Amino acid sequence: VFTLNTFKSNFICHIHMDSDDLKTYFLKIHAPWEVLATYADVLKIKVPFKESDIPHGQDVPLEWLSRPFRLPGKVMRPQPDYFTSPFDKDKIDFFLIKNQDTFFPPSTRNRIVYYILSRCPYHKEDRKETDKKGIKRLLNNGTYTSAFPLHDRNTNEQCESERYHLYKNWARFLCFYKEQPLNLIRKYYGEKIGIYFAWLGFYTEMLFFAAVMGVICFTYGVLSYDDNLTSKEICDPSIGGRTVMCPLCDKKCSYWKLNSTCLSSWQSHLFDNEGTVFFAMFMGIWVTLFLEFWKRRQAQLEYEWDLVDFEEEQQQLQIRPEFETKCTDQRLNRITQVRAASWLLHTKVFNMLLIVACITGVIVYRLAVYAAFASIMKDSPTKKIHLVGSLITPQLATSVTASFINFVIIMILNFFYERVAIWITDMEIPKTHLEYENKLTMKMFLFQFVNYYSSCFYVAFFKGKFVGYPGNYTYMFGKYSRLRNEECDPGGCLIELTTQLVIVMTGKQVCGNIQEALLPLLRNWWCSRKARKDQYSRWEQDHDLQNFSQLGLFYEYLEMVIQFGFITLFVASFPLAPLLALCNNILEVRVDSWKFTTQFRRPVAAKAHNIGAWQEILNVVAILSVVTNAFIMAFTSDMIPRLVYLYAYHPGSEATMSGYINNSLSVTIVCSCCLDIGPIYCLRYRDYRYPPGHQRQYSHTMQFWHILAAKLAFIIIMEHVVFVVKFFVAWLIPDVPSEVKARIKRERYLIQEYLHNYEVEKLKIQLSQSFIIEPKPEVCTATDKHDVLSECL
Repeated sequence: VFTLNTFKSNFICHIHMDSDDLKTYFLKIHAPWEVLATYADVLKIKVPFKESDIPHGQDVPLEWLSRPFRLPGKVMRPQPDYFTSPFDKDKIDFFLIKNQDTFFPPSTRNRIVYYILSRCPYHKEDRKETDKKGIKRLLNNGTYTSAFPLHDRNTNEQCESERYHLYKNWARFLCFYKEQPLNLIRKYYGEKIGIYFAWLGFYTEMLFFAAVMGVICFTYGVLSYDDNLTSKEICDPSIGGRTVMCPLCDKKCSYWKLNSTCLSSWQSHLFDNEGTVFFAMFMGIWVTLFLEFWKRRQAQLEYEWDLVDFEEEQQQLQIRPEFETKCTDQRLNRITQVRAASWLLHTKVFNMLLIVACITGVIVYRLAVYAAFASIMKDSPTKKIHLVGSLITPQLATSVTASFINFVIIMILNFFYERVAIWITDMEIPKTHLEYENKLTMKMFLFQFVNYYSSCFYVAFFKGKFVGYPGNYTYMFGKYSRLRNEECDPGGCLIELTTQLVIVMTGKQVCGNIQEALLPLLRNWWCSRKARKDQYSRWEQDHDLQNFSQLGLFYEYLEMVIQFGFITLFVASFPLAPLLALCNNILEVRVDSWKFTTQFRRPVAAKAHNIGAWQEILNVVAILSVVTNAFIMAFTSDMIPRLVYLYAYHPGSEATMSGYINNSLSVTIVCSCCLDIGPIYCLRYRDYRYPPGHQRQYSHTMQFWHILAAKLAFIIIMEHVVFVVKFFVAWLIPDVPSEVKARIKRERYLIQEYLHNYEVEKLKIQLSQSFIIEPKPEVCTATDKHDVLSECL
């Protein structure tokens, strides 16, 4: 009763009892004009006061080429351009109010209503229960089961509703090549959702250029397939077939022939070639162009959507009701606050330790399974390897299975991290919605960064780097653990990093699309399966749809930013990653739009002038990607050792890769034994060390130090070149287009001029009325009137 009385003071309420189950009652409310005007003044919502006379720009050359990708004008621009100004209830006649029912767009109306509901008290007047406030608390205690804005009519009706236009021109997959109706999205769903789809569309467009370059790089690897002398030597029966390698594990493993890794060396060449270096440098520049051009696009949207001066409003006015009800009590008790902070710190440390434990568990699995696969070759290096598979080596088999297990662990930990991150952020009680989302974004991305990328970092920078040498191998937990550190394939560790990246990235995208598309569809079918088709009201239809939570958009951003990390941090190992991301994002745009228009309730509109904390995260990932790709090319790829051999250690006077395999393998001597191929006295292993009997036996050769110096020099040169180009490009491209700056200045000037003229005309009317109503005996000259008017102004 108290709730209804409070609502009735602000809204017009209608109670509908004719629900399907005869138990659910719908309370339909809407705000009258006086309430909308009052809170539009409070929230400083910008509304039109004059139609804009600024032209949109000149015609683009060859515009006919883009016509197949364009949408109808009434969809792209559902309303004319206006000059806007913050609403002032005392100056109603200043604004273009043709119809009070349609003056505020639907997104603004539902934002105002939700703003009131989130702060609406429902306690008795004689009690001081200040925590009883807001629709969220009523939803939590079960007073209401849900609260949501209503959609327009159904999408299957041939009507001119905004929802129907969105479904027809945006949410269907056959429109994947069409531009997005961003203005209509903004009008129907609000600026926050509109800016997300603008960013996603722009990101997808920029991926096209990265995908093209990645395909070119991969094509170069395929075309140069036959020129790969390194793989030819490995596969040659007279070279790789006669080279017997050291056992891959202790006791159970036996010797094996080098040519058993023939196929993996060919596969590695597809991604580890000279073209990969240029592609890695290109991606370092591409990511800068993407971020800089997005800033320009974002500035243009800020101007078009009246968001230029929005940040200050958002900080001051969008205060969370949870902060208003809880912050005072928590600040009074300092001891409680210290304990809460301590618990939060312990929780964060526990989460990080849990991630480290899972990573360690996967590494232990890799070592154990690696030894198991390698021990299959115990009896004969030429026969038993086929038990592992004729197309896969023990290293690759371990990498594939460990990648799948790691992906399963990632998905399990994600479920845990999400809830912990939300709980920690709620305990901190941020003041504004923006602060809440930024805190949650940083925590969640940090957890996900370690969760998703840790296995790739292990393969790229740790696997095969701390192996040791025969007689002095390195073990993970000491010699007693018998878990000998993994070695890289003779073809290099890059192919294993590629495998890890493909499995985790592809698996995440496939699972994400299934979860986003099928789960809402199945849940909605289950909720509406008993609906009465003849009397199925619009509010009942919306009630059966899935609820789009306040953090729904957060998960959409998180998914795309994690993908952005995959295609930038480790793209040197897999040039086709941008192509996979492009194909996924083309589907992602249409799946998300389909969900919003058909499977989700209409979300409460919210304003946002940028993508928030995600912008800083993208900048950090962009800088880190230059470093990671430089290290991948230097330490994970075999490009630098091959170049050092080609220009400094090749036999004869002509630069050639002939003899590289023999040069890159060190020698160890074992007791005479007899295998199927004859007596063996020397075994080979992957390293640059002096042979037994040398005065510096098993210590690194000078070639090793030359290669290390070349790797460090390559990292320094590549980083400096890419960073110089990045900073130059960032300096060259202004964040705000000059045209937008000029439009903003002109609009501000016109607003001031119109406001000044409005005030002058209003003052003239007041003065004329005062002269008519209360005439003075003294006659004022024109000069006197001018002085009075100037004094009033």
